[in-house]
Amino acid sequence: MHLSLLRPILPHGGPWASVYVDASHSTEDAAKQQELTARAASQELAGLGAPAATRDAIYEALFHTPEAGPIGRPRTSGKRAGRALFATDGEVVIDVPLPGPPAAPLTTTWTALPRITPLLRAVGDSPPCLVAYVDRTGADFEVRNDAGQQETAQVSGTDWPVHKTASASWSERHFQTAVENTWEHNAAEIADAAQEMWQRCGAEVMLLVGDSRERKAVRDKLPEPLRSVTAESEHGGRSTGAGSPQIERDIAQVRAARETEHVAEVLDRYHAGQDDDGGANAVAGVPALVEAAREHQIDTLLVGPDGQDTGREVWVGPESDQLAVRSTELQYLGEVHPTAARADDALLRSAIASGAEAIAVSDPTIAPVGGLGALLRWPAGPH
Repeated sequence: MHLSLLRPILPHGGPWASVYVDASHSTEDAAKQQELTARAASQELAGLGAPAATRDAIYEALFHTPEAGPIGRPRTSGKRAGRALFATDGEVVIDVPLPGPPAAPLTTTWTALPRITPLLRAVGDSPPCLVAYVDRTGADFEVRNDAGQQETAQVSGTDWPVHKTASASWSERHFQTAVENTWEHNAAEIADAAQEMWQRCGAEVMLLVGDSRERKAVRDKLPEPLRSVTAESEHGGRSTGAGSPQIERDIAQVRAARETEHVAEVLDRYHAGQDDDGGANAVAGVPALVEAAREHQIDTLLVGPDGQDTGREVWVGPESDQLAVRSTELQYLGEVHPTAARADDALLRSAIASGAEAIAVSDPTIAPVGGLGALLRWPAGPH
């Protein structure tokens, strides 16, 4: 997951109300159910000790559903959906639509730090995808990610001539040659535009949509790094554009395949890094992870499914690099009033601040021992 979307939490000291809720509204009394959910969340938070201002902010956010959350993500369409909300000091700081309902219809916490780990597991690490709808005269581009369509662009090539004839006269053979040249020229322009868009938008995969010949002509013109992460869809084309179920399915499959590949690559690097006797590039265990987080050394944080270390108590201060295994250690570092927090939440806050990545590992057999591990930006010294 790209944690930059969660940076709005950093200026706030907490404590935090974290709410995960099933936002599916498929019944006739959906509005009533929404109000009941908002009321239940507020009541649960009251029982946990949250102040009235923060409870009211959660109630209003759940009862009055805006078009988009504060981080700019549109509401998830369809009947099955969820939301994650994080509030403090009477303000909902982040309100995130989830791709599906959470495990429980309503979960609330009132803790020193926001409960981010369930969000990481719910959202995953599905990468942005650049989609190119191509034909013989140009292409339409869009970037697809968890927020839907984020950016669009268009490139147009030479309009004439683009159609072949069936005759074999000299003039018509010459015309067909012109057609071939026009196709080649337009394919090259589309490929150049795709490369430029790719470098700008941060996508990790690309999907070509269009006629098979047009797709091939463009793909052959792509530079190798982009070609190696490009897939093709035979469903639809430039005229039909986005929105068809087949194209939506192809986009989802391409993104899911890249996510699986990326997680596998990170895990391979993690396990290989732990075996390096000359200074490990990967660490596990709360003490080593806390030390790495304080030094902004974590490149990628790996979070497994409910390992024994994820809920282990650590101590934190208001700043993201103020964390320690023992409260006395944090007091020694200058924080007079340390607060207890879960290890996974503290490490995720640190990862957000330092620009690190975080990945949820769903398979416990390959997850870090204890449920938490990290790839490092530079090797740790031998222990």
